[in-house]
Amino acid sequence: EPEPDTASEPLVVNKPPVSAYDDMFGPSTAATSVIPPPPPPSDTTNTGFDDNFDEDDSGSGGRGKRIVVGALLALAAVYVAGYFLTGMRMPANTTIAGVDVSGASPQSARDTVSAKLTPATERDIVLSHEKTQFTIKPADAGLALDVDASVAAAGGERSWNPRDMAALLFGTHDHDAVVDAEQTKLAAVLGTIGEEVDIPVVQPQITFPKAKPKAREPKDGRIVDKSATTDLIKHVFVGDANTSDVVMKDVKPAVDSAGLKAAMDGIAATAMSGPVTIKVGEKRIKLPVTAYAPALIIQVEGTELVPFIDPKKLSKPLQDSTTGIGKKAVDATVEIRNGKPVVIEGKEGVGLQPEEMAEKLLPAIAATGDDRSVSIEAKVVDPVFTTEDAKALKITEKVGSFQTQYPPAAYRDTNQGRAAQLINGTIVKPGETFSFNDTVGERTPANGFVSGTVINGGVFREELGGGVSQVVTTLYNASFFAGMDDVEHHPHAFYINRYPVGREATVYWGSLDLRFKNPTKYGVLIRAWVDKSGPGRNGRMNVELWSTKVWDIKASQSARRNFRSPGTKYDDSNRCVPQAPIQGFDIDIFRTFYKDGKKVKTEKDTAVYIAANKVICGKKPQPAEDD
Repeated sequence: EPEPDTASEPLVVNKPPVSAYDDMFGPSTAATSVIPPPPPPSDTTNTGFDDNFDEDDSGSGGRGKRIVVGALLALAAVYVAGYFLTGMRMPANTTIAGVDVSGASPQSARDTVSAKLTPATERDIVLSHEKTQFTIKPADAGLALDVDASVAAAGGERSWNPRDMAALLFGTHDHDAVVDAEQTKLAAVLGTIGEEVDIPVVQPQITFPKAKPKAREPKDGRIVDKSATTDLIKHVFVGDANTSDVVMKDVKPAVDSAGLKAAMDGIAATAMSGPVTIKVGEKRIKLPVTAYAPALIIQVEGTELVPFIDPKKLSKPLQDSTTGIGKKAVDATVEIRNGKPVVIEGKEGVGLQPEEMAEKLLPAIAATGDDRSVSIEAKVVDPVFTTEDAKALKITEKVGSFQTQYPPAAYRDTNQGRAAQLINGTIVKPGETFSFNDTVGERTPANGFVSGTVINGGVFREELGGGVSQVVTTLYNASFFAGMDDVEHHPHAFYINRYPVGREATVYWGSLDLRFKNPTKYGVLIRAWVDKSGPGRNGRMNVELWSTKVWDIKASQSARRNFRSPGTKYDDSNRCVPQAPIQGFDIDIFRTFYKDGKKVKTEKDTAVYIAANKVICGKKPQPAEDD
């Protein structure tokens, strides 16, 4: 037969490639449609299909067109019928988390999935890493099976997609169950696991104690893969087995050892190569390396090691090294004298501004020869924090305090005393958030800390800064009773009985911090000190918070629950510290706020303690062989 005229061809919109599904059910894209051609112009009224054909409708052309139209109408009818069928029964050979729902009605599929999977979701989930196990209650992780969404995702709702229609009869379709999770609860569970098993990555760094470059080598880390472990927890939640291994991932330092060596040979060596000349008017002053070395650090930024100068650390040595240029400005502050807060007035200064000097010193210490100089102008330097600022804070009374005791130990006296010194006098302004790590800094010998016992990897270890958690726990409780907002705190992995149960906290540089926010309109002054231990005498850690009182706070707690039993672990490393077994458990802590004698609100926090294994230093004994 002759080709039809172009004007009479059907118009195909978004015609996709032909597939096996297309041959049976039409194109796979629901938006694709076939539009019959418009009728040709006519002087007579259109009274039916015959008006669009030749006068001799018995010809082959007329019959062909009627066949096409009939086929299109039949195909459309099948397509619409397929749409309604997709909502009436599940696809062929379909499973949801291993539960067979093939060909069932959506309601029957929901009933089957609920009956088969619900018992599994009531079991505890057990994750393990090496020899450590974590028992997770689904409710604690905020897990819930969404039966309706699971059935809908597996084909239990109507669809215009021809592939979904084809699935009613053909193919095999295995689907996971849809599991909802409360992100806050799940994140807390993952955080607890991470605290126990994470090995944080160590980024390279160069410091300058005694004006000499000291390198910290990079080390690979290995941490919990939170995304993959989340998927794993959801899978185990509805799976046949309730146990699996925590998913870990390796973390590489941003700069490797070769990059560290290049920085040591380059910028670090140049920075310490000689003094920098400061030009102030006609004066020329040599700023010795020892003046700026304590404020200089070369650290990772992005994927490079770059120098940074801390203006605060530069301020004092800069003033000492530029005697005769001016005098340093003094910030106002608040001190406790004779049991009362007193505002100490600020004073103006004249001299070099540390922020400007820090900015100009960076290119100078990277230069050589005559370029190793800075031109700067001595100016009036205002206190950053004025007397008026201090008075406006209305720090008038003690609003929270706490004291803890510790057994006699020289390293505790040193480390707790140093941490207390660094946080003492800190003022947290209205709306500000206090950070222990930002205030105290890294626990290093250069910062005044020595080695002591810490908890790392669920066991006691000897590391720098041991004992600092006592300061953190005492500060946390003082802020708790002062009504500060808890932004971040982390209980120890296992419970230490010299601390108040559930109301204690630990820190670890680079990963764990203690942070609280001042939610009031008044300033908060932190006062901290240590009463050192002695022979046969415990030491005492003391923290007070001073402000204007807003709340009266009362604490209470639930009974201990979800007890976990410890095991035994042998450790033949040179860092081993022997350890008695400690039972694990959960406990809820309640903080109730009162104002003018009336209860305003209650907050709940749950502490989850793992069981601490008995640790024996040495190799595990081998079983005796029979003769």
